[in-house]
Amino acid sequence: MFDLEDYNYDLPPHLIAQVPVSKRDHSRLFVLDRAKQQFFDRHFFDLPELLKPGDLVVVNDTGVMPARLFGHRETGGRVEILVLETPDPGERDAACVCMLKSSKRPRAGSVLFFDEGVSAKIREVMGNGLVRLTFAGGHSVDRLLEEKGHMPLPPYIKRKPGGPFEQLDKKRYQTVYSKTRGAVAAPTAGLHFTENLIRELDKSGIPVVPLTLHVGYGTFRPVRTPDIRNHVLAEEYYKVEPETAEAINRTKGRGGRVVAVGTTVVRTLETIAASNGTVVPREGKTGLLITPGFSFRVVDILITNFHLPKSSLLFLVSAFAGPARIRDAYASAIKKGYRFYSYGDAMLIL
Repeated sequence: MFDLEDYNYDLPPHLIAQVPVSKRDHSRLFVLDRAKQQFFDRHFFDLPELLKPGDLVVVNDTGVMPARLFGHRETGGRVEILVLETPDPGERDAACVCMLKSSKRPRAGSVLFFDEGVSAKIREVMGNGLVRLTFAGGHSVDRLLEEKGHMPLPPYIKRKPGGPFEQLDKKRYQTVYSKTRGAVAAPTAGLHFTENLIRELDKSGIPVVPLTLHVGYGTFRPVRTPDIRNHVLAEEYYKVEPETAEAINRTKGRGGRVVAVGTTVVRTLETIAASNGTVVPREGKTGLLITPGFSFRVVDILITNFHLPKSSLLFLVSAFAGPARIRDAYASAIKKGYRFYSYGDAMLIL
């Protein structure tokens, strides 16, 4: 149950979704019913029929930063960086921790060059591809990202800078309810929602409320420890407003179910939960790692995508539904041709 190899599986490459479906809520929905111990197939727009009046849907309203920049070294060699920190708006000469992809090993003191006369000096080589950069030049880093940054798509989605999907990704690798930018990856379970679907849920007596967790690179950092319990997650910023906390407590108090949209919502709610399942408004950072055996206090239902092998996200859904059920579910989804990962189909775990 805690052996990393237990969370490996083979996925045919053609099932890795490279583009989203034409309409967000028309993705397929694999339903895993824990009580009935069965699977069935629906579409995401069927969600109001699959939930009940009195349920509460909790989403993550973080916004994805266009955090990927392309530039070159002093010698002309191409570099790619992913800005992992959000500089203060308008701040010049901002120091940021970034992931650097380059053909040559980075050296402290070397300079990188980007568009609009912006350069960055490597102040520190931190290891594992991370560097600390100081930006300087004609624009703040914030403005540079806004004007020249590319969406930080995961590496299994193949793109070229300026390619035909550039504008599509800017729109579709962002939820319709995104609010405050600060994430370097999308909370992908939320990509299936449309404004109309949210209205339909509300009409059905199933309100939707937000919280914020800025998804960081740590969520997706490869797991290297043979025992998954020894993996360390980098902390990520979260904030739960009073209105959301009150809605959750009212729902739990009257016997309704809390529906978490994505693993980020699960980790936030279970971080702030009291032993009786109530929550209080809070702001902070969480590095909560959820593995099988975890006792869930708030979340009753989970909406999620299909996750990479040997990932902390797969540990979490296995903890929620049971490792054996998830293995069987993934095998069934592969057999049925479901689309996997960020732009792929969704799973509803009842």
